[in-house]
Amino acid sequence: MSHDEDKQHTDQPGKVGPAGGWGSMRGMTELFGRSWPTPGVIETLGRQNKPGGFMCASCAWSKPPNYSHFEFCENGAKKTLWESTSARCTPAFWDDHTVTELLDWTDHQLESTGRLTQPLRYDPDTDRYVEVSWEEAFDGIAEVLKDLPRESVVFYASGHAGLEASYLWALLARLYGNNNLPQSSNMCHETTSVGLKKVIGSPVGTVIWEDLAETDCYFFFGQNPGSNSPRFLHPLRDAKERGAKIVTFNPIREQGLVSFVDPQNPTAMLTGEETKISDQYHQLRAGSDIAAILGICKAVIEADDAARAEGREGPIDWPFIEEHTIGFDTFIDRARTAEWKTITDECGLTEADLRDAAQVYMEAERVIGVYGMGLTQQAGGADNVAMLVNLLLLRGNIGRTGAGVCPVRGHSNVQGQRTVGIAEKTNLVPMDKLRELFDFDPPEKDGTHIVDAVEGILDGSVRAMLNLGGNLVRAVPDTGRIQDAWREQDLTVSISTKLNRSHLHPGKRSYILPCLARSEVDEQATGNQYISTEDSFSLIHGSIGHRSPASEHLKSELAIVAGIAERVTEPNAHRPWRDWVADYGKVRDLIEATYPDDFRDYNKRMNQPGGFWRENPAHFRKWQTESGKAQFTTPDRLNALAFERIEGRYTLMTMRSNDQFNTTIYGHSDRLRGIEGTRDVVLMNEADMAREGLEHGDRVALVGDAGDGIERRLGALSVIRFEIPEGTVGSYYPEANVLMPLSLHDAASKTPGSKGVPVRIERDEAA
Repeated sequence: MSHDEDKQHTDQPGKVGPAGGWGSMRGMTELFGRSWPTPGVIETLGRQNKPGGFMCASCAWSKPPNYSHFEFCENGAKKTLWESTSARCTPAFWDDHTVTELLDWTDHQLESTGRLTQPLRYDPDTDRYVEVSWEEAFDGIAEVLKDLPRESVVFYASGHAGLEASYLWALLARLYGNNNLPQSSNMCHETTSVGLKKVIGSPVGTVIWEDLAETDCYFFFGQNPGSNSPRFLHPLRDAKERGAKIVTFNPIREQGLVSFVDPQNPTAMLTGEETKISDQYHQLRAGSDIAAILGICKAVIEADDAARAEGREGPIDWPFIEEHTIGFDTFIDRARTAEWKTITDECGLTEADLRDAAQVYMEAERVIGVYGMGLTQQAGGADNVAMLVNLLLLRGNIGRTGAGVCPVRGHSNVQGQRTVGIAEKTNLVPMDKLRELFDFDPPEKDGTHIVDAVEGILDGSVRAMLNLGGNLVRAVPDTGRIQDAWREQDLTVSISTKLNRSHLHPGKRSYILPCLARSEVDEQATGNQYISTEDSFSLIHGSIGHRSPASEHLKSELAIVAGIAERVTEPNAHRPWRDWVADYGKVRDLIEATYPDDFRDYNKRMNQPGGFWRENPAHFRKWQTESGKAQFTTPDRLNALAFERIEGRYTLMTMRSNDQFNTTIYGHSDRLRGIEGTRDVVLMNEADMAREGLEHGDRVALVGDAGDGIERRLGALSVIRFEIPEGTVGSYYPEANVLMPLSLHDAASKTPGSKGVPVRIERDEAA
């Protein structure tokens, strides 16, 4: 695409068509042409998210029992096409390239080299990776690990690996001698695990699949199904067809919550018939959800006060509150005394806006509160989550059919990995069961969160990072500071399918271990193996691949974990690693023995359509909190930011395009925002542009404004005029991570504040 064509596509950003439809089909087709997948990929897509097939390796949206012919979305298809590419990054690639040379490559270019085919070791003398055997790799890793202090080693996991490999990964870490098990949820939804646990006693959402068909209202906060969970658009369309209401709060007007054309509906595709998604769309300022939700609650309480004064029944569910909650008296006093002007000044919405939203809430019988990282990735993320729970508790909208709290997770098994023991907090793991099953004394000290681990890399106390998936150097905050420190480690290990930026910052000893994709045959001694995953609704699904592996030298994630463990841990009859590799069902038996309530009849139920449910007590109004009741929380702040809003300081939201998944960049088309051909942009309100003397297309730099004395800068960005609140700007993740201080995170969960980063704007003279 030429520069002129790029400019034509970005002159009117935000002027885009509906989510889904022909745009979605074009997005998949264009990636098909770029990735050149191997034969049979259409058949592979037909097996996606179905019993007897494989579970999508993209988002964690649920897989319904009444699945359709094509049970995948644009992003799920892109993930499968990307991994099914015919391109191969063989050891011969390094004959022509050095690691230093590749530092100038984009993330998209790195992954476009194709699937990794053989184990690799970094050779510092030549600045290249060289081929090694699996035995050499495992022996080399063990050699370093055996000499390191146990507390200096970190076992990170992305949300990709299945439950079986994840369980063994956690066991490996504890047998090695620590609980240093940070996971990708540390960077996105750990706020949910901590925040929900405190107020309703459950670390996960209360909604199940059947609730979606019964609800008559959705309230969305900081979640974008168009890019992050497109299959959610189908139940939203169904809800609209039966007359349900949808109210959205999001700083950016995201097309997936505006309108949708179902790509699986021939009539809709031919006619362009759109489903209008949101009945109300409120673009609040970034970080101000607490104020907006307090305003809605205030309007509901005022309506209830007026009704009761007249002897009528009001909208508040008083019997539910009296039986099931504590803390309401303090909360209602806070809402009553809050000034409307203070609320509206903070969130940038009008009193009428918030009263309109409250009216929909009061008229609805069954409400689901949906949220994403717009709530969790804030310095006050746990306060955001608690405020949404306050709103739902007001009318008893937790613990009954068609209602509940619905956090939408990102990576496909990010929630499940926590379920089977990848956790740095010892109180979350049944250590007594591990002691009994595996004949060892598990370490009792809590391990490292990802923020702790990165701080340890910076100060030198972390000497080794073993990564079960992921691209951590690119994904963490403060990337500019992390990259050089990463190389100072004694050992870095990456279990990966493709080349990524983390590989370009090798430790003193560094290995890349290539693994199978989820859609590929995992042939072991007892045949092709099933793995399993957990979705956002706590449903467990079996998954089995059918494609031929990209290379005969690839190993499964579970086999790689066992290969390392066999060399690092002492031999013991209670830990037959090779038997577990031969038959993954034996690992599932161990998971069931460790978590009998969650995984009853695991092997028998794993492949039932729609998965089997890990029951959630809060769904049944059983509150496993300290008080035994659901907790109203009284906010002591009206925004979730860690800084003051002052003149010249902007609140940066990092964002993803619909042409990426986490740090994987499929291409440079953000179709749903009307931005094509580039990711080097900053989205700005027109009034802010005028104050800064900027025109659409001007080049600027974003400069960190955390006040900690550390210089952070992201330059060569084109200003994009966009419908976004004043004082809020947007730029792409992971590129903008360089602007985010490691210290900027939620106080309760340490989740980085990616949706509330303080920045200033400067003209970029170098550009």
